[in-house]
Amino acid sequence: MLDKLRQFISDVVSPTTQGERAFDDGDYRLAATALLIHVISLDGEPSEAEKRKLHALLEYRFNLDPGTADILIRDATLVEGEAVDLYHFTSVIMRSLNEGGRLRIVEMMWELVYADGRVSEFEENVVWRAADLLGISSRDRINLRHKVADESLNPDPAG
Repeated sequence: MLDKLRQFISDVVSPTTQGERAFDDGDYRLAATALLIHVISLDGEPSEAEKRKLHALLEYRFNLDPGTADILIRDATLVEGEAVDLYHFTSVIMRSLNEGGRLRIVEMMWELVYADGRVSEFEENVVWRAADLLGISSRDRINLRHKVADESLNPDPAG
């Protein structure tokens, strides 16, 4: 119910016509979100846990309000559906972010992989390929995976 109201308000405040996007192709947030959507869509329809986690990550990591996060997800879903490979998205991120920023994107990918409690070979493979295209070392990718796995098994009670 709240999501529908939020979407209605965002449509009224910033209506878009079919094919028009609020985020442009050069925006690293659009590219990163498209990668994240790709990750949660690999094993079928994203679960509610994955959708909630995606929304929370975008709001927190990109400092977005809920309505803007909704718009970003909508735009990224469109471009992800049109993409033929990961290179377009990773090249935008490479041009826009330093290594620390790219590490955070890979960490976000792992957070989504672990959001539903199941890790598939396909998810592991796409994180590996994206991390490689982002210039992230195997060691850093694996360290991030262990960090996220440990956090998902032992969440901080303070929130």
